[in-house]
Amino acid sequence: MTMTTAPTGASTGASTERAPLPLAGVTIIAVEQYGAGPFGTMLLADLGATVIKIENPADGGDVGRVVGPHFFSPGDSHFYQSFNRNKRSITLNLKKPEAREVLHDLVRKADGVLDNLRGDQPEKLGLTYDALREVNPRIVCAHLSAYGRSGSRKAWPGYDYLMQAEAGYLSVTGEPDGPPTRFGLSVVDLMTGQVCAFGLLAGIMGARATGIGRDVDVSLFDVALHNVNYLATWYLNADHLQGREPRGAHPSLTPSQLYRTGDGWILIMCNKEKFWPILADKLGHPEWGSDPDFSSFKARLANRDRLTVLMDEALMTRGTAEWVEIFGGQIPAAPVLDIGQALNNPFVAEQGNVAEFSGHRDGAGRPLRMLKGPFRLSDAELPTRAAPEMGEGSASILSELGYSADRLQHLKEIGVL
Repeated sequence: MTMTTAPTGASTGASTERAPLPLAGVTIIAVEQYGAGPFGTMLLADLGATVIKIENPADGGDVGRVVGPHFFSPGDSHFYQSFNRNKRSITLNLKKPEAREVLHDLVRKADGVLDNLRGDQPEKLGLTYDALREVNPRIVCAHLSAYGRSGSRKAWPGYDYLMQAEAGYLSVTGEPDGPPTRFGLSVVDLMTGQVCAFGLLAGIMGARATGIGRDVDVSLFDVALHNVNYLATWYLNADHLQGREPRGAHPSLTPSQLYRTGDGWILIMCNKEKFWPILADKLGHPEWGSDPDFSSFKARLANRDRLTVLMDEALMTRGTAEWVEIFGGQIPAAPVLDIGQALNNPFVAEQGNVAEFSGHRDGAGRPLRMLKGPFRLSDAELPTRAAPEMGEGSASILSELGYSADRLQHLKEIGVL
């Protein structure tokens, strides 16, 4: 696409010479809101794609803008900023007949369209490959819905927690004698956004090779179910129905669970046999390494309750931080931290995971601080631009497509922009 993109953000390295980001030159039109879709396109924007976010001016744009409880200003929530860094925004009411022409002008020079609408909506709004192939035969249309665009549930609304419940997550999370428990994060939204972005890029690669685009469908339900993974294989082939394990333990590998320390908890994962004798030695009990009751995964699993008591007794002689230092990277272990402790972890500062994002100040003039994208490139820095204001790019983007000032004003007056 020939549209001019915003700057990629300042590099934190010493050199001012940077290679192009991997997705520079890729343009995605995003009809999205809330979490899953915006998370996927945000990752594409991190890698240099021009993501043009379409927001409906008739209903206040992305509903994520008003998801509380924390706001920088009205309509500028912390939640919205967390899912929309490095994008541009254009207002467009796709329910208006005149908006279809604007959409087609955008699609004509784009590589992909991603929507995260209810399954029956993309066809109604003209966002499918069949609706757009005459405009751009190479366009790839990725659809992220709750239950898919076919079948008895295509018109159903759906959200992350519902998928966790129905795909079995709650049945394997929490303590055995406790109630079903969901993840503390919207893990299905986040995973589905990533899978949709992956599918869209795969489609774009195919279209560049063949000249023909396609639809790519991803649903919250399908991704949630797919990630049951090896537990599904166990059930389908061995009739094993996995339930909740004490202290979040691995169902077959021991020790791989939470243990008490002198001042809290530590999670230890000896998921290879070689770690066990090293751990036993560091705990001051080298004899455990050769004890026939503990000398193999199978033996330790059979004696897990007794081993848990013994390890608690040994670990409670010191605090968590001291044990992490003693293990020194020889034993896979991690402290159990709250969100604040996690973000203030010295390793987070060492890795530069938190950054200030340009183009945004709060009411007190303070810069926006957020987590950076998870990619590390050998020759370029990820951009760090705050999420766009609603419609900030409407005039500039459409002007680059040849729209005159009079036409832009007309589209505003009739409620298209």
